[in-house]
Amino acid sequence: MQENLLAYVPSEGALQGRVILVTGAAAGMGRAIAKACAQFGATVVMLDKEVRRAEETYDEIVNAGCPEPAIYPLDMQGATVKDYEDLANNLREQLGRLDGVVLNAAWLSAFTPIKYYEAELWSKMIMVNLHANFLLTRAALPLLEEAADASIVFAAHESNKAYFGAFGVAKAGMDAYCDILAAEYDDPQHFIRVNAVDTGPIRTSMRTLNYPGENPNTMARPEALVGPFLFYLGPDAGKRTGEHLKVERQPADARWPGEAVEA
Repeated sequence: MQENLLAYVPSEGALQGRVILVTGAAAGMGRAIAKACAQFGATVVMLDKEVRRAEETYDEIVNAGCPEPAIYPLDMQGATVKDYEDLANNLREQLGRLDGVVLNAAWLSAFTPIKYYEAELWSKMIMVNLHANFLLTRAALPLLEEAADASIVFAAHESNKAYFGAFGVAKAGMDAYCDILAAEYDDPQHFIRVNAVDTGPIRTSMRTLNYPGENPNTMARPEALVGPFLFYLGPDAGKRTGEHLKVERQPADARWPGEAVEA
């Protein structure tokens, strides 16, 4: 299944007319997902605190002739319940719908033994990597329930290891949250497809920051791993829900067959 989904390429316009929200869309995996969704017709809402980098991704999407995306500046560390309610209201008022959400944003500050973990840092890590995702999805669910083929995709990360601390706890919580949402919405009356994709190590700035001794050029680019996300976001996934796809480490020269241009 993994190999098939890594090579998955939607039909032209498969996401046409859909509105897809991607968190952490300014760079890394989020940027790659946003661009790929736009390539197949989606209007992408790029949620990120780094507006300048989001604007660069915006320009790339527009210059490629794809539907014009939207930038939604938000810092998930400090955002409140009202901020997420305002997000949902703005989506309804400005775009009229929401068909998919990719929970991609993440933050790992440092590898720290539990004995020395600062309580304030722990709280911030849980907020960004777990609690904020609950607040966002809770606000978005009414819109998703109205969509004909709604989907939520979690960007997972196997982190229940020594020194991963609050990040590991948050990611384990996200796995459970995925299962809970999938079970609650595996219902013909209000079905929402809920799945998780763990890409394994990829060439991103967050990876480089936390593994400074590792050569980033030994890892695959994020663009090589968008296939599974597109599959779960689109109509070809049908009623497949509650899946946790773990991708084995891909070679540095891996390439997704649907890439529109050389990266």
